[in-house]
Amino acid sequence: MRAKGILEAALYVDDLDEAERFYANVLGLERIVRVEGRHVFFRCGEMVLLLFNAQATQTPPADDAPLPVPPHGAKGPGHLCFSASAEEIARWKAHLEDLNISIEADFEWPNGGRSIYFRDPAGNSLEFAEPRIWGLS
Repeated sequence: MRAKGILEAALYVDDLDEAERFYANVLGLERIVRVEGRHVFFRCGEMVLLLFNAQATQTPPADDAPLPVPPHGAKGPGHLCFSASAEEIARWKAHLEDLNISIEADFEWPNGGRSIYFRDPAGNSLEFAEPRIWGLS
C-alpha cells in the first residue's frame, strides 16, 4: 500500500476572521465552510486547506458527536507551499508586494526552480514554488 496524494493540509491560526480575509482576498481561495470560533476551510486546486483555531481543536469531541474527529493542533508557525510556475511566481511576488506583504526570501534552488516565502497574519510561513524543486512537473 502507498498513499497516492494529499487531500488536505492544516495550518493553525489565532484569528479566524483575519485568516479568512487573507486566504480569500490575498490568495484568492474559495471558502468551503466555516464554523465560528473553530475553523474555516478553503478549496485549493484538488486539495483542501484547513485553517483551525488550535485551542478549539484540542478539545475532544463529545461522546455523541456526529463527527468524532480526534483532538489535534500545533504550536508555533507552520509551513505550506503552493505550486506555481516561474511566471506565476513573478506575478505572485508583484501581487504580494503591491499589498505590502513582505517577501522573506526569493531564490533559485540548486537543482532548479524558484521559491518565494512570505507570512500569513498568524505567522505561518507560506511559499510559492515551482514543482521542479522536487523533480515534479
